[in-house]
Amino acid sequence: MKTTLMTGAAVLLALSLGACERSGGYAANSQICTPFKTANGNQVAPAASGAVDAATPVDECVRRWAYSLAGSRDGADIVANAAVAACGGALSRWNQAGLGQGGPAGGEQAISLTTGEVTNPMAEHNAFAQGRALLYVVQARAGHCAPPPAVNGVPTGT
Repeated sequence: MKTTLMTGAAVLLALSLGACERSGGYAANSQICTPFKTANGNQVAPAASGAVDAATPVDECVRRWAYSLAGSRDGADIVANAAVAACGGALSRWNQAGLGQGGPAGGEQAISLTTGEVTNPMAEHNAFAQGRALLYVVQARAGHCAPPPAVNGVPTGT
């Protein structure tokens, strides 16, 4: 009887460890994945379906790169930094556009409404890009989300 219980416990342990290995130790939720536009246009990216503002090109670029790089074994913060680096052009264009508006200049200090710390528009743009990139990396990993199509190693639409 004791041997049968020990054998049964060992089998259950082996099965549970095997299940963890197959799922990476956590359950995926593919419902959190954001679809990308395909060549035939069946799926619509969020930027195409909602109102476009100055942050949209940065957000879309960061999302595409974060989903593309999420499979890396590096920490999510490193992958997010790489996604933001890949979108440096879009972030620079957003900052440049902000300089031409009547609002505060890029170097003008203000109080952040989120943190309460002294900041400026360019720092807030960078913080936005970093935060979104980290969210998208974690989202892509948690949902086992498919990356967008790529051409010559670059996600399309960036």
